[in-house]
Amino acid sequence: MKKIAMILIALVMTVGAKAQFEQGKYYVSASLTNLNLSYTGSEKFHLGLEANGGYLFRDNVMLTANVGVDQYGSDNIMDTYILGAGLRYYIIQNGIYVGVNAKYKNAGKHHNDLKPGIEVGYAYFINGNITIEPALYYEQSFKSHSDYSKFGARLGIGIYLFKE
Repeated sequence: MKKIAMILIALVMTVGAKAQFEQGKYYVSASLTNLNLSYTGSEKFHLGLEANGGYLFRDNVMLTANVGVDQYGSDNIMDTYILGAGLRYYIIQNGIYVGVNAKYKNAGKHHNDLKPGIEVGYAYFINGNITIEPALYYEQSFKSHSDYSKFGARLGIGIYLFKE
């Protein structure tokens, strides 16, 4: 009886996973960025917090928007505020996604930067709607490639909501 119950649970989870990234869902998340794993030419310490939202306007394709703040430990930049938008594509309903985005970063009157970026991540569903989302990303700086372009890591928690 236990084996039959486990098989039924696995079947329900498999069937549910096929509809995770369907058109009409909304998405909200919060994430820690960099986790002191970023690399740039001008930073000693970096930790960021971002809030994201999105809408799956087609199956597997999400339009995203985000706001955030970064805390730097370098001498020339302290706090940076972020506003951005992007697209995410989920590959074959398995949770792996690739994304492109553009972010405007402001750190006072002397530092404004537009940063297009790419990312690859994984949306691991811990239940029907909630995910843990690790990701790796690259941001290209238009202000100074060697000082502000970066590779980084992000860890987020996301919620996928049905359109009712």
